[in-house]
Amino acid sequence: MIELKTIFKIALRAIEANKMRSILTSLGIIIGVAAVIIMLSIGNGAQISLQNEMRSMGTNLIMIRSGSSTSGGARMGHGSQPTLKNGDADAIQEKIATVHLAVPVMNDSGQLVYGSTNWATNIVGTDNRYFEIKEWDLAYGRYFSETDIKNANKVAILGQTVARELFGDIDPLNKTIRVKGIPFTVIGTLTARGQSGPGQDQDDMIYLPLSTVQKKVSGTQFPDMVNMLMLQTYKAEDTYTSQEEISALLRQRHNLGLNKDDDFTVMNLTQFMEMMQSSTQIMTIFLGFIASISLVVGGIGIMNIMLVSVTERTREIGIRMAIGAKRWDIRLQFLMEALILSLLGGLMGVVIGIVGVYVLPMITSTFPAVLSTFYVVLPFSFSGIVGLLFGFFPAYKASLLNPINALRYE
Repeated sequence: MIELKTIFKIALRAIEANKMRSILTSLGIIIGVAAVIIMLSIGNGAQISLQNEMRSMGTNLIMIRSGSSTSGGARMGHGSQPTLKNGDADAIQEKIATVHLAVPVMNDSGQLVYGSTNWATNIVGTDNRYFEIKEWDLAYGRYFSETDIKNANKVAILGQTVARELFGDIDPLNKTIRVKGIPFTVIGTLTARGQSGPGQDQDDMIYLPLSTVQKKVSGTQFPDMVNMLMLQTYKAEDTYTSQEEISALLRQRHNLGLNKDDDFTVMNLTQFMEMMQSSTQIMTIFLGFIASISLVVGGIGIMNIMLVSVTERTREIGIRMAIGAKRWDIRLQFLMEALILSLLGGLMGVVIGIVGVYVLPMITSTFPAVLSTFYVVLPFSFSGIVGLLFGFFPAYKASLLNPINALRYE
């Protein structure tokens, strides 16, 4: 049996003898490998982007909103009437063992004014547990003090977008702004977070003590009411096991009888995150599958050209058999040619794919692409497998030629 080194040299000479045809034969593999790398990197980028966005919203989260209310026989949506109280958060944090933190939140919106500059934004009334749940650090200044919350002090913490729009390059600390016409002192600014999963700018918000929003800003007729509770459990799986306990406790606190509907809505954000991650994983697999079709098409192209090559080199095959080459020697020669064509095409595809992954974000930010070693090795390895699979039939056909008939072939 001929050594693999010799077979490798023979295969290389055969490929070099038809350079242009070899390049065109490998074109399908080149496109396929590059497409798989780019598509998988896009899927990977989408997953990482989603994970970062969700992490910025907080981990192990449960949101509770004021539930549906009924007025004049007509049911209205959640949040249409406040049904949650400040004390609900404290009771949940105290009595539900799996809940690490629970914070009441009062949302509003309004116009902010500094000097001749104004900006409409979202107003969030809460306490420092909110920032702890979100793991949100300050860029400058301080958080709310106990005195601020107890005395409903008129102090504010700004998101980066609000700080930029109102103050530009000016340091906002200790400056006075007007929130719905009420003067507030800026005590801090938060680090930038960017957009959340739903596309909301998390930095376009102003944070005030909850008591201040309830008593001085919102003008609500329910001074102890809030429209949302934000909970953080110790572990992700606790978000599932806690829901029934939380609902039972709130029903008890709200004096809801057996025949009454919940006046609150519990939303498991951990479940939502897991669903989104599962969707992006499926999308990544789907994109990779679609792109891998190009590899199969490239393999078919290699098989076709190898069949043509067998026909063209019938006399050569006959001579080799006549001087002692075995059937497996002939098979290995053509398999080696197919493998080399596939791997060369795969290597060129890897180069084009890597370049594409880095160029794509420069062209458009719609498709974030993050390269992974696995996403390079996988299609390159698959290109070699494709070459062997689709090269086997031509190699097998060549090995079955009758030496006498092959020598007579013109």
